[in-house]
Amino acid sequence: MAEMQAGGVPVLGKRRLGQKTWSESKKLWHIAAPAILTSVLQFTIGFVTVAFVGHLGTVELAAVSVVQNVIEGFVFGIMLGMGSALETLCGQAVGAGKFHMLGVYMQRSWIITCVTAILLAPVYIFTTPILKLLHQTDEISEVAGKYCIWVLPQLFGYAVNFPLQKFFQSQSRVWAMAAISSVALALHGLLNWVLVTKLGHGVIGAAMAGNISWWFIDLAQFIYLVSGFFPDAWTGFSLSAFQALGNFIKLSLSSAIMLCLELWYFTAVILLVGSLKNAEISVDAISICMNFQFWAFMITLGFNAAISVRVSNELGAGHANAAKFSVVVAVSTSVVFGLLFMSIVLLTRSDFPKLFTDKPVVVRETSKLGYLLAATILLSSIQPVLSGVAVGAGWQALVAVINIGCYYVIGLPVGALLGFKFKLNTLGIWSGMLLGTVVQTVILIWITLRTNWHKEVFCAEERIRTWGGPSEHQGEN
Repeated sequence: MAEMQAGGVPVLGKRRLGQKTWSESKKLWHIAAPAILTSVLQFTIGFVTVAFVGHLGTVELAAVSVVQNVIEGFVFGIMLGMGSALETLCGQAVGAGKFHMLGVYMQRSWIITCVTAILLAPVYIFTTPILKLLHQTDEISEVAGKYCIWVLPQLFGYAVNFPLQKFFQSQSRVWAMAAISSVALALHGLLNWVLVTKLGHGVIGAAMAGNISWWFIDLAQFIYLVSGFFPDAWTGFSLSAFQALGNFIKLSLSSAIMLCLELWYFTAVILLVGSLKNAEISVDAISICMNFQFWAFMITLGFNAAISVRVSNELGAGHANAAKFSVVVAVSTSVVFGLLFMSIVLLTRSDFPKLFTDKPVVVRETSKLGYLLAATILLSSIQPVLSGVAVGAGWQALVAVINIGCYYVIGLPVGALLGFKFKLNTLGIWSGMLLGTVVQTVILIWITLRTNWHKEVFCAEERIRTWGGPSEHQGEN
């Protein structure tokens, strides 16, 4: 008989569970760690731009900040979402051992993201009138418009970059992306110092530095792609990329809608806060909270990428129970970090705002949001991971519908009601946002718990068989 513990639990069974959990944790961290590092490094590229532009003047700083938060934020969400269909398809193809599909899948995604970039280009071209319609000052709008024209190449850089990243992630080859991003960040800092500080090219110099840095990332990743590290997954360009685009476009649109609804939710919250009395103080307070939440979110974003890869790989391989177990390990690990960040907020809620401001009134307003921020961070350790599960399993359309209901039917209206009607101001608006996130998280947990993973394996097999297109089918015969 197996060695027994008190209560009749086999010691051997516990050891096997521990070994299985440790093995799955290593697989998750192998993807999550470089994904977190890559996200931080690429985010810091924008931060460095703002730091250099900030020394040019308040108008230049405001203009570039508005472009990054409004124009690029809008475009970035759409482009990243359109490229995220690749997470589902490449991940499941890897699990099924159909590596020959990956290169064609990525080329299809390039076609879709490049067409999307062309359609979004007018947003950059007409930035000045768009910002004037949004009641920005003429001076800021003019400088922002000039800057946007010069950063247009970055839009097409995103179109190339996102499919490449998903291609690498699906095969758990992500450390190269982190290394490339670290070199790009150093290059970006040097270029800004030369073009903005030394040569005095102002915001145009900052735009040129950003273009070079993002296209350096693309070029370096493409060299890595064609250097022989992916002999089965990349066999060169193919006309097959233009086949079977219909279903690919549908999944890409679902992914974009799902992601954009989440990103724009926070933008809408800031716009609501900006309509309050004493809006400057309120916006400062909520911006500080969101900045702190964003750094905590970086950790969760790594687990979002990791669980998407793990679930799609295991479903593609036909391992239903392994996919389910991966979800449990990923959520549990992310929650540990959520509890850690939540504790930091609760213990320092009167002090952490001082890292961002020395204005006593802003510190007080931010401290009032401490408990809500702590709860939001805890929820944010669960919700993005479950969204990653949805991407890995191909549930993007379902989650998009859930996001509409939770965020825009519940969260924002309740926040507006509490903030304006009941005079709770920022506290009320954030409470509404939190309520929407709570409802969404509960629904995603309920869906995940009730998921028939064996059925999802069948769906993955069907997707690989029917979405690959005729060329892949012929290649298998």
